[in-house]
Amino acid sequence: MADFMVFLRRFIAEPGRVGSVIPSSRFLCERMLSSVNWASTDVILELGPGTGAFTQTIYQNINPDTDYVLVERDSQFRSILQSRFPDLPVREEATRLGQYLEEMELGKADVIISGLPFANFPQELRAAILDEVQNVLKPGGLFITFQYSLQLQAELQARFPWVETDFTLLNIPPAFIYTCRNRQSEKDRHGA
Repeated sequence: MADFMVFLRRFIAEPGRVGSVIPSSRFLCERMLSSVNWASTDVILELGPGTGAFTQTIYQNINPDTDYVLVERDSQFRSILQSRFPDLPVREEATRLGQYLEEMELGKADVIISGLPFANFPQELRAAILDEVQNVLKPGGLFITFQYSLQLQAELQARFPWVETDFTLLNIPPAFIYTCRNRQSEKDRHGA
């Protein structure tokens, strides 16, 4: 209930930045994370974790040596995340992912999970974030996001060679889930 109240207050204060009045459901979380191969994930980024609806599940599934970075712009959500997950680094801007990975001396991300409300963003910001996602994602890496409409589908299909769209009614509001695989490197493609 406390998370609901925080979401509601933040949504009312900044509806363009907070995509929902309620945290994501466990059903949405399970569907979004079902394609992640935890054993082979060395670096994972979570964009827009809010109060941590997915974070706890991800945190419980990753290997102890997996590097896990949270990126949350809202200062109130960042404070909640820092108190709940004190050993996880929390950064602010999804347009600076490459800079954060470099500062932390991490390689490219195997998986990027996103709860960002892309439909609420101006096209320039949406493009800048998706450019950054593609730049820091390993060849063959996964970008998984959810939205409340199909508005983002064409843009994702233009950017990624493989996009799978799923849907769950068991969330408020019901959500579309996009699982995107980044381009393979030439070496991987030719089996060298």
